[in-house]
Amino acid sequence: MSELQEKERIAIERLKAFEPDEPYHLCYSGGKDSDVIRILAQLANVKHELHHNLTSVDAPETVYYVKSIPDMHIDIPHDKYGNRVSMWSLIVKKGIPPLRIMRYCCSELKEKGGEGRLKITGVRAAESVNRKKNAGVVKIIGKPKTTQKTAEEFGADYDLTDKGGLVMNMDNSPNRRLVEHCYRTTSTMINPIIDWTDADVWSFLHHYGCESNPLYQCGKTRVGCIGCPMATTNQRFLDFHIYPKYKQLYIKAFDKMLEEHPNKDYYTWNNGEDVFNCWLGIDENQMNFFEEET
Repeated sequence: MSELQEKERIAIERLKAFEPDEPYHLCYSGGKDSDVIRILAQLANVKHELHHNLTSVDAPETVYYVKSIPDMHIDIPHDKYGNRVSMWSLIVKKGIPPLRIMRYCCSELKEKGGEGRLKITGVRAAESVNRKKNAGVVKIIGKPKTTQKTAEEFGADYDLTDKGGLVMNMDNSPNRRLVEHCYRTTSTMINPIIDWTDADVWSFLHHYGCESNPLYQCGKTRVGCIGCPMATTNQRFLDFHIYPKYKQLYIKAFDKMLEEHPNKDYYTWNNGEDVFNCWLGIDENQMNFFEEET
């Protein structure tokens, strides 16, 4: 058995070990890791539903690809009052563009959904230093004192993340009982490919004949939101060159942000285009202002 076949076997065992009575809520972004967990859930024959959160800033190719997948649930984010939430509404509400150190867009547009459900994600430690430190096979996010006390009562083997969540890497009986107890009242995620590399992901997809999102065939190494602050500066410039309508939508949102902020003296920009140029780093002094003030 090859190393990848062994990782596939272990990932399937992880999915089977924590399978709840109702279907898993499989968090599908449209990227390569999402395709891996989608195929693994089928191979494991566990009950699951595919869910994609419509962010409003995904590339059109991603949206088309996601919608082409059978049995996909397209979820539109709303706030607690029932109002539609988009990148454009968040910019106005938060009063600042999304930044590396303030990625409110991820928490509001991508990470919500599946409340009271056990979620499957494609999180991998190899993606970033932060994910390596703060993710395991299982991740439980809840009130730290409550989750830690419960974990100790069950005798679960856990570690703490920097933000107070619990991560577990051993698929033993106490961990399974803890997950069964917690997932309805916390955000609980199963990360079956946490220890996979990029090479593992692509080898797996090629083996099962999945070409994944067509943006990868266009030279993309990652598939994310248009204008994502985690992308390189060159990638962001390229995105706005390819998708100029998104640039105009950001500028329009920045105009509204300047107009509706209760303390307009807080800003030094004249219009949304000033904000956009600053956000891309064209005005380095203003970009420093972003990083320091937030």
